Amino acid sequence: MKNTNKLNQAIAQRILVLDGAMGTMLQRYNFSEEDFRGERFKEFHTSVKGNNDLLSITQPKAIAEVHAKYFEAGADIVETNTFSATTIAMADYDMEDLVYELNFESAKIARKVADAFTAKEPHKPRFVAGAMGPTNKTASMSPEVNDPGFRATSFEELRKAYKQQAEALLDGGVDILLVETIFDTLNGKAALFAIEEVKEERNIEIPIMVSGTITDASGRTLSGQTAEAFLISISHIPLLSVGFNCALGAKQLTPHLEVLARKSDMAISAYPNAGLPNAFGEYDESPEQMAAQIREYLDKKLINIIGGCCGTTPPHINAIAEMAKEYKPRQLELISKSEPLFS
Repeated sequence: MKNTNKLNQAIAQRILVLDGAMGTMLQRYNFSEEDFRGERFKEFHTSVKGNNDLLSITQPKAIAEVHAKYFEAGADIVETNTFSATTIAMADYDMEDLVYELNFESAKIARKVADAFTAKEPHKPRFVAGAMGPTNKTASMSPEVNDPGFRATSFEELRKAYKQQAEALLDGGVDILLVETIFDTLNGKAALFAIEEVKEERNIEIPIMVSGTITDASGRTLSGQTAEAFLISISHIPLLSVGFNCALGAKQLTPHLEVLARKSDMAISAYPNAGLPNAFGEYDESPEQMAAQIREYLDKKLINIIGGCCGTTPPHINAIAEMAKEYKPRQLELISKSEPLFS
């Protein structure tokens, strides 16, 4: 990939800044059902309001504006608007046939904005990460309390869905593939398997970021893995980075990042929520409050890539980016023999 060398140089030199929440920003537009539909889907047979990925087709200017605001705030990497752009997730809207187009167009929008910022500031190249979300189904657990053997999806179904998404994102020009918000590692492994297939078929290398999510105070993913178990499960794949995002605020994420940083020789990423949601499901943490908590990551040299998830906005990313300038990134060294991966 044309920007891989620049990405490797950048991550060795400084802490890279990822963008913040796309959904939080899109909510501010207050798009109506008609806005989501646009002219093309005016007569579509079911409601599409809430299908944020569709906005890459019907409201591309808004998506480009959000990317630009995050780059202006100091982000090095923006994520494509494709968190739910798989056939599995799009089945909720009867829009499985649009998956390739959704990913391709989303990647093109982000690529165009990134290239414009890189042209203005060649010393600070901007990158695009193709967002590959977890889907809305789990492959390793049953959603049916009375039927523990039931599975809503399979590894093979996930593999096919993720392969189509990865191909479209690459065709649209992404620099990185980001398998994110992994609550079930089997889903994540299906995505990684699909990416490896695409790499082999196209005879290419593509940097891969993997980001899991710790879902509660027990310090485990939804499928029951600790941070160390999660790391072990995906360490057979050559990755640019491993980390955590979503679910928790910055403070609650610290001990889990410490495990990854101590056990892994890969780059470490983190993009927490702006605190924990309040009773109304909203996020109250200010940019200053969030940055103050993230300073602990930097003081402890835990991370190489930092950004924000739910509730974060360009001011949050700006506060984090300005602070990150003061620090050097975690050194990518081999795991110490005193800290074996399997313990």
